[in-house]
Amino acid sequence: MLCIINYGSGNVGAIANICERERITYMITDDPARFESATHFLLPGVGAFDPTIETLRRTGIVTALEAQVIGNGKPIMGICVGMHLLADGSDEGQSKGLGWIPGHVTRIDTRTLNRPPHLPHMGWNAIEGNPDEPLLTGIDLVRGFYFLHSYYFDALEASDVVARVQYGADLPCIVRRGNVIGAQFHPEKSHANGIRLIKNFVEET
Repeated sequence: MLCIINYGSGNVGAIANICERERITYMITDDPARFESATHFLLPGVGAFDPTIETLRRTGIVTALEAQVIGNGKPIMGICVGMHLLADGSDEGQSKGLGWIPGHVTRIDTRTLNRPPHLPHMGWNAIEGNPDEPLLTGIDLVRGFYFLHSYYFDALEASDVVARVQYGADLPCIVRRGNVIGAQFHPEKSHANGIRLIKNFVEET
């Protein structure tokens, strides 16, 4: 049972469509009381850092997720801003993040970029990743994924970086520490690769 956490993100429906197509059992909820029945969690990726983390804390979602993800070891994947919430904090706001993967979300340095428009980084990009990572099974790394962001996850430990994208510098685009996973791109906009990534998350973690 994949629990898609509904905190007002605009791409919940697109992820649900993938689950329908691939026959992945799922629920969409903002009710922490339902989390216990889930096996996997997904934090969608539309919004700003501070309002999102504050909403999750105010509604009791953070406390419930900590019990299931940190306490019980259930896998979670954050997409875009959902990934950023996993860090200690972000240049985009003042609030503390979850701190489940040590690191800081940093604004892309426009001085390193060599093509307009500089920010946001928008469109398809190839990625480079660890071929032994189960999340990347069957993924066409050259085709890559669809990106839309101005910040990246600057992981404290290099071993937590599963894949990188080239955009002025080698930027982490998938981070993972055990059962906690973050993806900078948008799987729900990434056609076959995005569908496969979500399936890998549910089936391989």
